[in-house]
Amino acid sequence: MTAVWRVIVTHRNYLIALLVPLLILPLPLLVPTQEARCGYVIILMALFWCMEVLPLGVTALFPVVLFPLMNIMDSTKVCMEYLKDTNMLFIGGLMVAIAVEHCNLHKRIALGVLLILGVRPALLFMGFMSVTAFLSMWISNTATTAMMIPIAQAVLEQLHKSEHETSPAGRVAESINKAFELQEAPSKSDSSQETQTQACATLLLFLPLHPDNGHVLTVEEEEKLKDVKQLEEEKHLTFCKGMSLSVCYAASIGGIATLTGTTPNLVMKGQIDDFRKNFGCGASASMKAKQKMAYRVIKDEHKKLGPMRFSEIAVTVLFLLLVVLWFTRDPGFMPGWATNVFNKNGKSYVTDATVVIFISLLMFLIPSEIPTYLCRNRAQQVQQQDSTRQTSVLPALLDWKTVNQKMPWNIVILLGGGFALAKGSEESGLSVWLGSKLTPLQNISSPAIALLLCLLVATFTECTSNVATTTLFLPILASMAQAICLNPLYIMLPCTLSASLAFMLPVATPPNAIAFSYGKLKVIDMAKAGSVLNILGVLTIMLAINTWGYPMFDLNHFPVWANSTSAASCK
Repeated sequence: MTAVWRVIVTHRNYLIALLVPLLILPLPLLVPTQEARCGYVIILMALFWCMEVLPLGVTALFPVVLFPLMNIMDSTKVCMEYLKDTNMLFIGGLMVAIAVEHCNLHKRIALGVLLILGVRPALLFMGFMSVTAFLSMWISNTATTAMMIPIAQAVLEQLHKSEHETSPAGRVAESINKAFELQEAPSKSDSSQETQTQACATLLLFLPLHPDNGHVLTVEEEEKLKDVKQLEEEKHLTFCKGMSLSVCYAASIGGIATLTGTTPNLVMKGQIDDFRKNFGCGASASMKAKQKMAYRVIKDEHKKLGPMRFSEIAVTVLFLLLVVLWFTRDPGFMPGWATNVFNKNGKSYVTDATVVIFISLLMFLIPSEIPTYLCRNRAQQVQQQDSTRQTSVLPALLDWKTVNQKMPWNIVILLGGGFALAKGSEESGLSVWLGSKLTPLQNISSPAIALLLCLLVATFTECTSNVATTTLFLPILASMAQAICLNPLYIMLPCTLSASLAFMLPVATPPNAIAFSYGKLKVIDMAKAGSVLNILGVLTIMLAINTWGYPMFDLNHFPVWANSTSAASCK
């Protein structure tokens, strides 16, 4: 029985891949509609993503096969969803992050952040989350996460390296390394006695020494040091997971705060504008000592970097230029350069993806060093021209080989799969069907309606993009609120904010995908942390909309702009 169970566990992915499609197959067979077929695909992909039966990027390709076979969408439309504007923004943002890492600027930033914030975990989390949330209020969540995650990971790696050097296990490893460096191979002229003496000395050098008194470690002490080292690695991995989740979650939460911080907020604004148009007008002493030692090591490492090189300065300037262009493209509270210059018939043709791809192209053109002929006088230039020595071509700040090695192309496909699912829900009529099932909610209280809808949207947005969720749901929710004489903002506003609470799956939102691409997280890690955060987020939104939200948006009254023939009796 044990052997059979071991075989089942070993081949569980094959069994799941075979059984799951068969178990949910009755859905499209018993309900032969396009809505049921699209629901089948969504459920199948969600289960495969959660259980990691296949690589996430491979599962994201299901719509390319299943949507045409089920007559939901033709193959051309499905494939177009896999490289949209958001995907290009994702690629461009990661190119900038790769350039920062390629020129070693991330190490300088990481060490600088550690020197400013210190090495206490609480301060690191607070610092990175605050900066990420603030940036995401003004620029896209995807771009913010792509900028902050590499820096955060570099900080943690440097901190782990420093703590390892100051720990007992690290000092033992250093002693062993020095012992290896001191041993020399015997020469042919050595006598037999000298060779034996050196062999004994070499044997002693192989034995681990206690870091405090220098005596040879016993087996028990060596096992204890191994356990300490293992605990350090586990602690570092947990810390990396927590930091990755903190940064991507802070980006999603910070984007909720402003109108331009995240696209769902702009979708709600557009829906409201159309709606008005349509219907009217403390640590221990030992820990402190350890932190001081780590801080001292970090300070020494920072000094070793020396002055900034030209490549670091160039990438820093381009990075700052990217942030400024993102800030000023379309601030919302004032006209931006994109609306003033690249505007036609009231529509801006420039997006965040345009800006970041432009900066990325510059990194392939700008050399990583100042050409030597620019630093020489005229006589030296003439001498160089007359010489037969070939001048080597200076490398650029970024090259395609580096990008191809470090770019997580599977995540690009993963995002495309999410967009394809959203488009399939729209084309099949699944979203409209879901909206029609919400009409019986008029028989329950308003807070209960808002709570149920927020939970529904927060769940739905885990499998589709935030933009698609708000685009599909908001018109339906507005019509439902109008029909039951409820202020549409009371439903639309919390549901819009809930659409940004996509914390459970990597495909749920690009910041999650970026954090997941660094390899420290598993789907189950994100699902466990995200489920709790989803519930807390919905409860916080409900508290806000039912307290200060009422006087702020005048939710006690049915607005005049929401009146129509079907809502003429509303007061």
